[in-house]
Amino acid sequence: MAVKHTAPLSGRCRGDGCDEAPSSISQRTAGRVAKKRISGLGRLFYSARAALAGTALSGVAGIALAQAQERTLPAARMFSSFEVIFSSVTVGAIAAALLSTVWLVRQRGNLEAESQEMRGALSDAQQRISKYEALIADKNRRIVIWEAGPSRPEFLGQLPPETGAPAEDRDFLAFGRWMRPHSATELEHAIEGLRGQARSFDMVVETNRDEILEVQGRVSGGKAFIRFIALNNLRAELAELKIERERLVTSIGMFQSLLDALEQPVWQRDLDGKLAWVNHAYGEAVEASNAAHAVNEAREFLGTIAREKIRATATINAPFHDRVSTVVRGNRSVFEVVDVIGKTGSAGMAIDVSEAETIRAELDRTLKSHAETLDHLATPVAIFDREQRLQFYNQAFVRLWDLELGFLESRPDHNELLDRLRSQNKLPEQLNWRNWKESVLSVYRSLDTQTNRWHLPNAQTLQVIATAHPQGGVTWVFENLTEQVDLETRYNTLVKVQGETIDHLAEGVAVFGPDGRIRLSNPAFRALWGLTEDQTKPGMHIKAIEAACMMEYDKADGWRLFGQMLTNFDDERPSLQGTFELFSGIVLDYAVIPLPNAQTMLTFVNMTDSARAERALKEKNEALRKADELKNDFVQHVSYELRSPLTNIIGFTDLLKTPGIGPLNERQTEYVDHISTSSSVLLTIVNDILDLATVDAGIMELNYAEMDIDDLLDDVAMQIADRLQENAVMLEIVAARGMGTIVADQQRLKQILIKLITNAANFAPEGSTITLSSWRNGVNFFFSVTDQGPGIAEDVLKTVFDRFSSGKGGKRSGAGLGLSIVESFVHLHKGDVKIDSRPGEGTTVVCRIPSAVTARSVAAE
Repeated sequence: MAVKHTAPLSGRCRGDGCDEAPSSISQRTAGRVAKKRISGLGRLFYSARAALAGTALSGVAGIALAQAQERTLPAARMFSSFEVIFSSVTVGAIAAALLSTVWLVRQRGNLEAESQEMRGALSDAQQRISKYEALIADKNRRIVIWEAGPSRPEFLGQLPPETGAPAEDRDFLAFGRWMRPHSATELEHAIEGLRGQARSFDMVVETNRDEILEVQGRVSGGKAFIRFIALNNLRAELAELKIERERLVTSIGMFQSLLDALEQPVWQRDLDGKLAWVNHAYGEAVEASNAAHAVNEAREFLGTIAREKIRATATINAPFHDRVSTVVRGNRSVFEVVDVIGKTGSAGMAIDVSEAETIRAELDRTLKSHAETLDHLATPVAIFDREQRLQFYNQAFVRLWDLELGFLESRPDHNELLDRLRSQNKLPEQLNWRNWKESVLSVYRSLDTQTNRWHLPNAQTLQVIATAHPQGGVTWVFENLTEQVDLETRYNTLVKVQGETIDHLAEGVAVFGPDGRIRLSNPAFRALWGLTEDQTKPGMHIKAIEAACMMEYDKADGWRLFGQMLTNFDDERPSLQGTFELFSGIVLDYAVIPLPNAQTMLTFVNMTDSARAERALKEKNEALRKADELKNDFVQHVSYELRSPLTNIIGFTDLLKTPGIGPLNERQTEYVDHISTSSSVLLTIVNDILDLATVDAGIMELNYAEMDIDDLLDDVAMQIADRLQENAVMLEIVAARGMGTIVADQQRLKQILIKLITNAANFAPEGSTITLSSWRNGVNFFFSVTDQGPGIAEDVLKTVFDRFSSGKGGKRSGAGLGLSIVESFVHLHKGDVKIDSRPGEGTTVVCRIPSAVTARSVAAE
């Protein structure tokens, strides 16, 4: 290019006819241009050399540039060195580019050929892969591939939906979700062995939908392959049979292991009746070294008769089940034998029930004893089983509900029993019967004891305790709280009444605790001592009350003494009573009374009026006593003074009746008889008055002596004969002969019987019979006098033993002292007297006289 630029310039100058100066200028200008070009080519040279360094073109370019420089140097005058170098580089670059293009074209052809080859191979591989994927993608199988080491598995293919296998990859390996537990466990263990130890496996698994899959595990090329194959009908059936066989074999082995571990003898026989298998307990029972030894030696556990009985009675539909006695280890025991017949032989088992029989008998005895105990309890008890049926009831339960025995023996359920009781109006009235009954029966579903209180229509109150049994059933106990509730009610009422009573008592009452503090007090207590409610409020100490009462009474026998008694530590708490007079003139009777729980009660009674009345009464009583003494002295004196004249009158009357005095006319004789009779009556009255006065004075003495009862009764009959004849009545003596003797005052005892007979003769109708009866009971002798008179009215019976009380309707009127004397004499003998009478039915008087131990003289007290 440099040549092309310089040539036209020089030619143009020549052609234009330029002179030398212009020529030299042109040369200088060309020289400067050539230098500039040479410097530009140098830079281009270095740049090209740097660009072509390390290549094969760098040497050619270098030579071309060197030659260009050499050519430009001699012709420097025509071309600059830069133009020559630049041209050389340009030529070298073009040559290198041509060579590179040729090489690249050749390489491109080779690459296109290889690429074509690879496309063909890839197409073939893709076709084969598609073919394999089509084969693998069969819905009857699925493959799981693991690379060596920990890696995520790769899944190929699918299993039919009816197998229950998940379609999602993440769910497929969760075998426990869609396989049977045992199949999932076996498969997981097999996969661990395949991946960890390269152990191949072939197995059959069962899904939760009862589908059978064949699983094959292999290792190839460092990868683990597991193939799941859904089997067709025949293969599935075969696999099912295989699984069933394995299951049966496992079950048989398990059952044999279980039977071998039992403590009860178990055996299996073939069709000929020979032993085929026995367990360990059978071998020990027949004293064999082991079970196989027992089978080989055909050692029989049961006797010949028992085996023949089993063979004769057992059938396929009716197994043998009975108790058989046999000898085991030298001891005869009872076994519960069960023998089952099958198509291939028989199998049997023996359970030792000897101990169970003993325990059952003991249990029966215990239950019977408990039942008898419960049956004798006063508390009603009923036991229901787990079916809520009545199992046991005692007599108290029957009496409580008054139910028919036939109904109870039919074992009704609890629901029916409640309905029956409700229909008979024996249960508490409820607003909602169904809910109440459900609440009652809920105890059968509970483990806790339930307690309820029933208020029955018949005013009874029951505490119902229902205790659930751990094995089912409930025991019901009906505790009758009627008396307890009644007592509680009465107690509460009594407490209230007592409180009200204490508050309204005229007596002052205060109760103190063991600590000396007041517990309660009534208004009368505060009024007597002039105290306020604040001063006697509960909890106030006795010292404070003592200080408040000092203004009324401050002596040592007052509150100081009370405080000492309440706060001392003596084991015994004595009671105390007394009287003191307050400064105000009020007279108080006090009492210190110990109460339970170490409490003490103080009572104060205003005796001011009573004290005054007592003084007046004492004065009057003293006056009356003196008057009574004066009366007794007067009676005794007058009676004594009367006895002498009466004795004289009776004596002279009897003397007048004697023939020696002279005859008396009829009127005189009548007068003398009246005088004699009246004198005798008056003497009897005087003697009776003297006897009573002696008894009242306490100076009468009893002269005890031993006497025969028969003689006593005969003497009484002889002494009373005239009086009975006079009254036209008869005496009947009823007494057993040989009753023995009695130690008593003979005169007073005769006087008692004569007084009773005389009194009966006075009221007995003429021609009637008076009965004198006597009998003995130990040391007590009884005397009874019975008449057939008009009887005694009930209001008069209360006063028949009073002095000077005489009944109406008698043949003779007396002083009314007979029965009073009888009572006094009987009491002196430490006995008693009773009277039984009804109007129109006669009267019976019975006296009990105890026999004294020894004869002695006792004064009346």
